[in-house]
Amino acid sequence: MTGLQAPHALKVGELAKAVGVSTDALRYYERAGLLPPPDRSPAGYRLYPPSAADRVHFIQGCQRLGLRLAEIADLLDVRDTGQCPCEPAESLLRRRIVELDRELDRLTRLRSDLQAMADQLHGADCPDPDPGTWCPPGSKNMKEVTDDGHQKGLPLLR
Repeated sequence: MTGLQAPHALKVGELAKAVGVSTDALRYYERAGLLPPPDRSPAGYRLYPPSAADRVHFIQGCQRLGLRLAEIADLLDVRDTGQCPCEPAESLLRRRIVELDRELDRLTRLRSDLQAMADQLHGADCPDPDPGTWCPPGSKNMKEVTDDGHQKGLPLLR
């Protein structure tokens, strides 16, 4: 339909405003294959059909769920065939849940380590490290003392 203006077609700025994204985001979605190449006006302006707004909302929803662009593209491919994307969507979401569970476990362990370190950083028994170093509490290898009697630590700033 290049050269002919479709009724109710949206220019890139109009679509961006309607869905709450930047024009750069729309162009990026187009380059990534998430938005099909739009028609063009005689002056070369991108002209999106009103259905593009629904597609962008779908993309945004998938991104909020943490899906990667390639995964979103796969769902859109199924959706574009007219088939129900529920089965592939369920599979993607279940994989994402497993990833999140792993990340939550990692963050919980990290929080516990940080809490233990913070709890050891106060009181009279806190060693005076060499200037410019910091020895993480609980680090066995970092609490060693050098031959000249100084405590080993991690450089804070270089």
